[in-house]
Formats: sequence, C-alpha cells, structure tokens
Amino acid sequence: MRILSSTATLLALAAACVATPATAQHKGDVLVRVRAIMVSPNESSGGVQPSFPGARIGVTDSFAPELDFTYMLSDHIGTELILATTKHTLQGRGTLAALDKVASTWVLPPTLTLQYHLRPNARIRPYVGAGVNYTIFYSSKASGALNTAIGETDVHLKDSFGYVLQAGFDVDISAKLFANFDVKYVDIDTRARLRTGALVNRVDAGIDPLVFGVGLGMRF
Repeated sequence: MRILSSTATLLALAAACVATPATAQHKGDVLVRVRAIMVSPNESSGGVQPSFPGARIGVTDSFAPELDFTYMLSDHIGTELILATTKHTLQGRGTLAALDKVASTWVLPPTLTLQYHLRPNARIRPYVGAGVNYTIFYSSKASGALNTAIGETDVHLKDSFGYVLQAGFDVDISAKLFANFDVKYVDIDTRARLRTGALVNRVDAGIDPLVFGVGLGMRF
C-alpha cells in the first residue's frame, strides 16, 4: 500500500507539471534520487541438508528507502551507485512449513550500474542499465520457533556477487526536480548455514528479487 500511495502521489505531481519546459541533461551532471522501494524475491531453494531434505526456505518481501547517485559520463551514458538495506524473514516451506518464520536477516546490497539514457533532452527521460551487485547478509538470527523445535541455532548466510538489470524513467517537475520510476532485477544466490550444537545444516537458495522503486530526484 505504501508503494501504491507513493506512486499515486508522484503521478499526480507529474501530471500537474505537464506544462513544465523540458530541461536538458548533460555530461557532468550529478543526479541524486531518493526512492521508496519494494524488494520482491523470486525465491528458490534446495533441501535443508542433512536433517530436513524435504524442507525449503522462502524469503518475504520488504519495503525500505533507497538512495542513489548518478554521474553522467556523457549526455546519454551515466553510472549509478545504489545504496539501501532491507530486512527479510526466512520462512519454512515443505516439511518446515509449520514453523512459518525460521529466521530473519538484514541485507545490504551495494549496486553499481552503467546506464543508457535514451532521450536526455526530453521531459520524460527513459533509461536502461546493467551492472554488478555485492550482497552482504548481516544480523542474521534464528526465530524462537526454530530454536524451540531443534534447539538453540546460529544462522549465517554467505555473501553473494551477481549481476543487475535496470530500467526506468525520470519525469521533470521543475528545472532541477524530477520524479523517478525504476525497476531492477538483482541476481542473488546464497548458502544458509544453521548450526545447532555440533550439527550443521545447510541450504542453497536463490533470492533473485525484483526491486520496484518510486521517488524524487535532484539534478546538480
């Protein structure tokens, strides 16, 4: 609902400013954006080995703010650094479905993309991009339900390196201010380790989220 509300607000701003003259985007410009994002995982996992081969792990959606900086290398080419952190719940699937919440983790995925801006002189400026992502998992912990079911458990998720695909567009509101709409696909694969005393279970998981964002930007 928060993403829908933000989208409606930005669409209204863009419509209200339809008469605003287009302002050209040039080499050397710095674009700073603040977005509200929804991270929606396309999850897949193997079994929890060796103790729960019929179990799977799911990952919940998350909402968060995002900050990014774009430097225009030319009128059409820009490079963007994207910064955000989100918290996710790991849920039991298959034979662990009764536990619902298995663990939680924070995710920090700094991302760098190279973008091509199709119409740098237009009021509505679409772009596409591709780049790399390094995902850091931190503050991971087992749920109370998991600790009760199998004993006190330490949870660790392996960091991930992958690719990113991006598309979006900016809409002028004033000479410097613009609305932004953005979607990214992030390749994230990890291995979760669940240590319960001397017993260690592991599960390989693909998270691979779509990241939907709406926000405001300023051109400098």
